[in-house]
Amino acid sequence: MPRLLKKRGHKVGLPPGTLLPSQQSELPGRCRLIKYDQAGFSEKPLSQDETVSWEGTEERGTTWIQTVGLDPRRLSGLGEPFGLHPLVLEDIQTTDQRTKMEDLGDSLFLTAKILSLAQEHGKSVLQAEQLSLVLGSNYLLSFQERESPLFEPIRERLRSGKGKGRQMGSDFLAYLLLDILVDHYFPILENLGDRIEELELKLAQNPSSSDLRSIEEMKREAFYLRKAVWPLRDVVASLERDEGHIITAGLRPYLRDLYDHIIQIIDATEMCRDLLSGMVDLYMSSISNRLNQVMKVLTIISTLFIPLTFLVGVYGMNFRYMPELDWKYSYPILWVVMGATVIFMIRFFKKKRWF
Repeated sequence: MPRLLKKRGHKVGLPPGTLLPSQQSELPGRCRLIKYDQAGFSEKPLSQDETVSWEGTEERGTTWIQTVGLDPRRLSGLGEPFGLHPLVLEDIQTTDQRTKMEDLGDSLFLTAKILSLAQEHGKSVLQAEQLSLVLGSNYLLSFQERESPLFEPIRERLRSGKGKGRQMGSDFLAYLLLDILVDHYFPILENLGDRIEELELKLAQNPSSSDLRSIEEMKREAFYLRKAVWPLRDVVASLERDEGHIITAGLRPYLRDLYDHIIQIIDATEMCRDLLSGMVDLYMSSISNRLNQVMKVLTIISTLFIPLTFLVGVYGMNFRYMPELDWKYSYPILWVVMGATVIFMIRFFKKKRWF
């Protein structure tokens, strides 16, 4: 489960825009330089020390530089040719950024959350990483924390020339990345919905103390899903309204479709949150009903022993003259009376449907 806030104490007192080695930067990174247009496609890896030359709008086709790992040297090496401000590079390396979009003048800077399910100790655990995009008129820079096969289908379509990817510009490529990112939210939401349904049935039949912990875990997942999707709605709406030179008019129908998908996820997430809130009440009600059943049985048992205790108490008194004590059959008669009393009371309780 991702942390609510990541530690930033190591950056206290440092100048704004300072890039520091992080846990992600210590991992082996990868950088790909992809260029394509309607006529062709090329892809090559970039080494750690290899620099990127950029000729701006004179570059033909679309350039996509996909970077995995947040090494400060790599970020600085890409920031210089594309004119990225140090604060933008710092936002790229700070992976707990809120999903947002910033207009940098000749480019747009976007951040979004990649959510995925991982198996840990036999349970599905939600993992999150930050995706940062710098979108220019004919280029796209993408930054991920770790290697992921998420965008491999997009690269494969660009290689084969299938779809409209190579016929469109960099703005369409950015849309493809956001679209596949949003599509991966749906399996997470479906997984959450299935677990809610299973737990709801369990709560109605046999609730246990572990169920309350499961409810809290799912509420936390729904919170992170909402935290990732809600601001993404505003980002996509801003892209659709963009009247600059980066977002073309032909992309707007695709952005509207993406916006509709995000609204569906938001509605489903809110429904899950409402269901989980109601399940806490269902859990407490089930526990209360179980306690009431136990108390009812104990009350009936106690009630059955009230007349028996009375009879035993009367004939257990130490009075000298008690005629019944001298009867020959007083002992079996007492048992018969007590048995008949119990039978009568049980039949009376059943007639009243008290158990």
